Amino acid sequence: MRLNELRDKPGALKKRVRVGRGIGSGKGKTAGRGVKGQKSRTGVAINGFEGGQNPIHMRLPKRGFNKPFRLRYAEVNLGRVQEAIDAGKLDASATVDSAALQKAGIVTRVRDGVRLLGDGELKAKVNFEVAGASAPAVKAVEAAGGSVTVTGKQKQADESS
Repeated sequence: MRLNELRDKPGALKKRVRVGRGIGSGKGKTAGRGVKGQKSRTGVAINGFEGGQNPIHMRLPKRGFNKPFRLRYAEVNLGRVQEAIDAGKLDASATVDSAALQKAGIVTRVRDGVRLLGDGELKAKVNFEVAGASAPAVKAVEAAGGSVTVTGKQKQADESS
């Protein structure tokens, strides 16, 4: 088979109906749109309306819940902290808190605090002071000889996002 031999199967392409071209065509005058009203005009698409039938977005079940006052933490993995220590951006001897992480460029926005996650390996002895920490992260920090102080929730009133 060659490119010049490629063809659509018979009946695959249907010739489009030219509407509004006289009454003899069978689709003249109103062009199959009915008579008058909003839907006979151009530029009208009633989104989600299914002719009075219950629309699909109402038939499908709703799931989930968005907590309006949930806390959004800036998440930091231990591997990323170790990279910053190795690069000399973060001082492991001092207490590492959200301000130190932001200064080192690990976190761009602190939001409602920093949450420590256990992905990666931590070799340095570091003392953390964070808003939250996962159990594997605490275990890994303590195994390296450091400590984790969880200060808890700290919702900031002045932050708009």
